[in-house]
Amino acid sequence: MAAKTEQLSHKRPDMQEALSPKAAHVQRILRELGYEIVVVEHSEPTRTAEEAARRAGCSIGQIVKSLIFRGTATGKPVLVFTSGANRVDEKRMSGNAGESLERANPDFVRIATGYPIGAVPPVGHPQPIESYLDEDLLQFDTVWASGGSESAIFPLEPGALQAITRAKVVRVRA
Repeated sequence: MAAKTEQLSHKRPDMQEALSPKAAHVQRILRELGYEIVVVEHSEPTRTAEEAARRAGCSIGQIVKSLIFRGTATGKPVLVFTSGANRVDEKRMSGNAGESLERANPDFVRIATGYPIGAVPPVGHPQPIESYLDEDLLQFDTVWASGGSESAIFPLEPGALQAITRAKVVRVRA
């Protein structure tokens, strides 16, 4: 795979110089996938879409919320990448996943992804997770996803997010 370069590194004064182990892991995986995407870790949290948008200097719609659901019949994790401006319609997502879904509890999220709620990145999970990408994210040139810690984020093009995650593009809001 030819290296893909994201010209989106935004050096900011509130960023930490060295990445935490989890953020460094995400950075390493992105590079292994052929993307020169820069994970940035801030001194302030990026756990919520609002916090992340402030740190990135972008609209809340450009923030990728990584939400984990649990299939009620199978118990499998389902990962939904949605715009920070949207609320996921669980009934619609249940239809997409082919089974009823429920919000996952913090322990389930950590076991399924290796990361706590508020820090789930699109890559670096212990096993593949069925994933869906909010079609509303495709309207932006750049979106910001979690970098694996509660203060790390990174910019990328929505098409790269879809390619990296192999997520099915769907409508997630009502």
